[in-house]
Amino acid sequence: MTLRMSSKAVRCAAIVGLWLMGANAATSQDAAPTATATPASTAPSVPAVTPPRPTFRRAPATPVAPIAPPPVAAVPGVTPLPAPELEAFVDGAVRRAMAEDHIAGVTISVVQNGQVVLKKGYGAASLARGRPVDPDRTLFRIGSISKTFTWIALQNEIDAGRIRPDAPINVYLPEKLQVRDQGKKTPIRVRDLYTHTAGFEDRVLGQLFEREERRVRPLDVYLRQERPNRVREPGVLPAYSNYGVALVGAALANTGAKPFEDLIAERVIVPAGLQRTTFREPRAWRDDLPAPMAPALAADLAEGYRWTPLGLEAQPVEFVGQIAPAGSASSTAADMARYMTLLLNGGTIDGRTVFSQRAAQAFRTAGYRPAAGAAGWNAGFQDIPLPGGRRGFGHAGATLWFHSNMVLVPDLGLGVFISVNTDTGQDLPATLPASIVERFYAPARAVPAFTPLSPAAALAYEGDYLTDRRAYGGLEGFVDRLIGVAKVRASAQGGLAITSDGRTRLWIPTDREDVFKAADGADLLVFQREDGAPVRFFAPSGASAYERVGPLLRTGVLAGATLLAALASIATLAGVFVRSRRDTRQTTSQARASLLQTTQAVLWLVAIACVAAFAAGSGDVAAVVFGWPSGWLLTASACAFIATVLSLFTLIMAPVIWRGGRRVDSWSDLRKLAFTITALIFTSFSIVLAAWGFLEFWNT
Repeated sequence: MTLRMSSKAVRCAAIVGLWLMGANAATSQDAAPTATATPASTAPSVPAVTPPRPTFRRAPATPVAPIAPPPVAAVPGVTPLPAPELEAFVDGAVRRAMAEDHIAGVTISVVQNGQVVLKKGYGAASLARGRPVDPDRTLFRIGSISKTFTWIALQNEIDAGRIRPDAPINVYLPEKLQVRDQGKKTPIRVRDLYTHTAGFEDRVLGQLFEREERRVRPLDVYLRQERPNRVREPGVLPAYSNYGVALVGAALANTGAKPFEDLIAERVIVPAGLQRTTFREPRAWRDDLPAPMAPALAADLAEGYRWTPLGLEAQPVEFVGQIAPAGSASSTAADMARYMTLLLNGGTIDGRTVFSQRAAQAFRTAGYRPAAGAAGWNAGFQDIPLPGGRRGFGHAGATLWFHSNMVLVPDLGLGVFISVNTDTGQDLPATLPASIVERFYAPARAVPAFTPLSPAAALAYEGDYLTDRRAYGGLEGFVDRLIGVAKVRASAQGGLAITSDGRTRLWIPTDREDVFKAADGADLLVFQREDGAPVRFFAPSGASAYERVGPLLRTGVLAGATLLAALASIATLAGVFVRSRRDTRQTTSQARASLLQTTQAVLWLVAIACVAAFAAGSGDVAAVVFGWPSGWLLTASACAFIATVLSLFTLIMAPVIWRGGRRVDSWSDLRKLAFTITALIFTSFSIVLAAWGFLEFWNT
């Protein structure tokens, strides 16, 4: 069965979903503007369909003494960023993105050599309340950048000898949270969790985000109830895992004998002097949960927005506290400037050591790469290729409505943080840090020269590749198989064109076999071979591997099988009404077989229609994530399962149909042939759906 999952919403929900996530603040005090603070509320012109923006009137705030990061020695041979030129460049990029991508608000900070070069807010933190984005006050949900705080706390425990990276994670977990072997021979180590190689599947729908406060669960309850399947041995392939990071958070809470939110505030947030950063969320008090976000911070939390044909639509908070170590943090651009200075300064700030030089080196050194040249992980931080042959480290993050990015470039003494509060704004955070490096520190991009692949060499790479960061069974697995496919094809220029998530990117060969460079940037793509043939490639982010799939899991095969089944179903039902009286003569066995096949035709059409209804409503990402499992998909899957069982019986009855009875009491040969062909089509369709996991309506 096919459905065109063209909706960006479902792509974000199921793959990207939380992939990345959001995080909150720790104290109720405001961070004072630094000396280089730039006025907020610069907003671009907005399309006519956007509701008029209200006049922003900032509520009076109680000023607090500034906490300025200490000066850091300039990197030798590196010209510092010219602040006016940087601001003009960023203004242009942000205004263009806000207009083109319909972004409500943006916050950004840039630091270099311990100084804040740029700190600015654009647009609205809340349209309804007339609140502009203030880089010193407005908290944005920073998604999976939250994980970097967790990794700092972990490295501190490793340095103290209380946690060993090569020990099984179960050693540090209470018994009720320990990871089961599920038939795997090797236990999951602490190291496997911060390199995202634990071997977990990745599930998102119906549990990673919560819309209702009452559904938020304590971390330990979530970890017990939402255990993912272990789908491979640890240490084999990277597959980004929020659950794995949450396990580390639970281990830290267990060894520290206090809730994770308290521990991360005590050991990272407060020592770093981050006054408006917290992992807590804006909700009511509950005895079984950590304390909620301080009211003073909650009042300054930016609202999330969804772009619709009628304009920007404010969205309720999506709660992530049940998996807080992976993504519940919120922060301001000012606090993130201080945090980046801490990371670039080797773990010390204001004379306080938040983490050791050893940990600082681990965060900026690739400790794991799945293949030579591929992006890897630096003790939990992403290893980031940048223009001019430079490399940085950091992390990106997203909730349903917020998109953020933090990139640090040690050899430039540079850090860039940016966050947006609209679902359509993911491109700006993803591209702006590299654009800044390219604009000010990389030579002008020339037309790349390369030796084109021969047709035979290009053909070896072509195929459909499926991400390993997905659910591996049930209806979520079916959705992930649809939207997690990357199609690799030879480009006209002698490179590769890879289409994923509705976008095509060109890759050109390098002087190393199986290594390709992005034609439009610094990213590298590395293929891996088995028995002499490319079987997988590694995502440039290092978050996952894409493995070549066989014929049954190609989207073209699913689409073709669905079309044939739909046509066969329509023809079967049409035959009931247009068949002549003579053609209705049949034996008892043939009559039963006809009823079975007619019933199957109805069930297949109902299943296809239900999937189409689900696809039609999938533009609302919240409805997909929070409303999972979808009633439409459950109905479709159940109908398909029953039709599959009936198809097997029909196929078994085919020889009886051909024997028939006397000539005057039996079907014609043409009808027998049509019945047999239809039975084969329905059976083949059932096999394809079983391979895609669509028949597992009980597995949601």
